[in-house]
Amino acid sequence: MPHAVVLLSGGLDSATCLAMARDQGFSITALSFDYGQRHTAELQAAQRIAADLGVSDHRILRLDLGLIGGSALTDAAIAVPEQPGEGIPVTYVPARNTVFLALALGLAEVTQARHIFIGVNAVDYSGYPDCRPEFIEAFARLANVATKAGVEGEGMDIRTPLITLSKADIIRAGTALGVDYSQTVSCYQADDDGRACGVCDACRLRRKGFDDAGLPDPTRYRPAH
Repeated sequence: MPHAVVLLSGGLDSATCLAMARDQGFSITALSFDYGQRHTAELQAAQRIAADLGVSDHRILRLDLGLIGGSALTDAAIAVPEQPGEGIPVTYVPARNTVFLALALGLAEVTQARHIFIGVNAVDYSGYPDCRPEFIEAFARLANVATKAGVEGEGMDIRTPLITLSKADIIRAGTALGVDYSQTVSCYQADDDGRACGVCDACRLRRKGFDDAGLPDPTRYRPAH
């Protein structure tokens, strides 16, 4: 059975990505990051999702991107926008996916996985530069010159099964694979109980996805939303 490392944030996209990897017959090591984000509700969600999808090897790696700052997700002094804006939003975490994929690459080598799944999306997304196909293609080239597996000819494969799907298509696919989206947390500023704000960009994209998919939204929102 081929082995894969799957990045699991605890959100809707990564849960779907995990279910897809399982459906494709991979044995899985799920990797989550406690990186100094605003809340830990998504990490609790990641643990629930991994258990629900039968993934026993789930690792949480701790690092502090708050020491770098520059993002509303790692610096409490920067407010999370509650209205759409122009350009790359302040919720972009500098180099986050580059760092996450680099660490996943190390774990893949140690666990002898030749596939890394990441749930980036370039259709219904916030405009982050490290969610685009160009970034993934560039990282895949790096992965195959920077690793023992790549140099010895076995190769490393970066898989992005969601990258060209709409949020509605992602939700439909995950629903068909048995993903319980009520267990996921997407909100940038969820409370300690994992309830969503309903107004941040992640919440808007998520709610629209369920509407467009014609499926009920199972998200738990805070009062007034």
